[in-house]
Amino acid sequence: MDAAERDAPVSRLERSSHTAFIENNTLYVWGGYQVVAGEDVILPSDEIWLCDLDSGTWERREITGDKPSDLSGFCGSYVNGTLYIFAGCDPVGYTNQMYSIDLTEPSCSWKKLTDTKGATPSPRNKHSCWVHRDRLIYFGGYGCKTIGEVRNTSSFVVEEMSWSTIGNTLFRCWGWNNEVCVFDIHTATWSMPETQGPAPGPRGCHASALLGNKGYISGGVETAVLDMFCLDLKTWTWTQFDISSSSGPQGRSMFTMTPTSDHTLFVYGGLSVEGKTLNDTWQFNTQKRDWTKMRNPHKDKPRVCHTACLGNDNDIVVFGGSSNMCILMDTVAVLRSPTQTHCKDVFVFQTQPYSLYRLCEDFIGSNPELFRKHLNWLPSKLYDKVAKRVAFFSPTEPVLTA
Repeated sequence: MDAAERDAPVSRLERSSHTAFIENNTLYVWGGYQVVAGEDVILPSDEIWLCDLDSGTWERREITGDKPSDLSGFCGSYVNGTLYIFAGCDPVGYTNQMYSIDLTEPSCSWKKLTDTKGATPSPRNKHSCWVHRDRLIYFGGYGCKTIGEVRNTSSFVVEEMSWSTIGNTLFRCWGWNNEVCVFDIHTATWSMPETQGPAPGPRGCHASALLGNKGYISGGVETAVLDMFCLDLKTWTWTQFDISSSSGPQGRSMFTMTPTSDHTLFVYGGLSVEGKTLNDTWQFNTQKRDWTKMRNPHKDKPRVCHTACLGNDNDIVVFGGSSNMCILMDTVAVLRSPTQTHCKDVFVFQTQPYSLYRLCEDFIGSNPELFRKHLNWLPSKLYDKVAKRVAFFSPTEPVLTA
């Protein structure tokens, strides 16, 4: 196998550890990686994929400009028509650079943010972000600091040290953090608020979600039961939820947590502390402070490193990820199974009863042969919508357009 064949993606859509969001019932997907011939291959940064969720049709859009280098473990955040990409690992190592792209422009172009104010957070990956009042609020992650930066802080757990240099500094420390770092998109200013209360331990590969003025953090550490913390983004005060060990989901990482109402969070999949890909679904009620196991119509679709976005009718729209990641652990090493299957399917968890209009749309779309003689009687706008639903329920491969 030559280099070109080794680097060629199995499919243009299959991916894990990407970023995704929904705008106007269109799913946007950028970045991520695949495993090809046992090696990680980072997907191109000069393209973004759009899926019309009515029809299931995919479109590829090119991106020009000062594009990011091949990135893994980055954090993507969407606000006011702009996608922000912060930190991750590039071919040189851990980075703390930020890029943005205005997706409302007819021709999309990357912009590297170089004129920010305040102290930029240290290089990291596997972190998360809340978007709150036009601020990007980052939490946690794994990365590197100088020995001076970690000497007088409890927010960073050193996992290992190296003799590499950063500038004139001899030591470099690697580890996990539980820092809260804020980026104001209007002033391009970084800040680090002082928090109060019982903060989550340093971690990465966790899940985060926003409900009103409160940010929630869960998982990413080896615990028997999935933990849950809340940060009040007005007072910067942490709250830890007491969860019964007999009623909650097992601990995990690389999963998704999606808000479905003013007080409920939907958790799906992830990697268990034993290293197995999970397929269970749970709902956490922030008022009652308890977990409920949900019915799962997609038990045949375990996922890790996927995305889950809130769509129309409070649907949870899942895309991508790996269906069979397996981490093998012994007393000497931690190994990832090379036979990893990356996914390109879009599927939905229904979280509330559908309207009669939605039910009729879906029934006609999934049974077009029953109404074929009558579809032409519909007004053009309604006909186009029904035609998209017919395409969505068609068993054929997703349509790709350049």
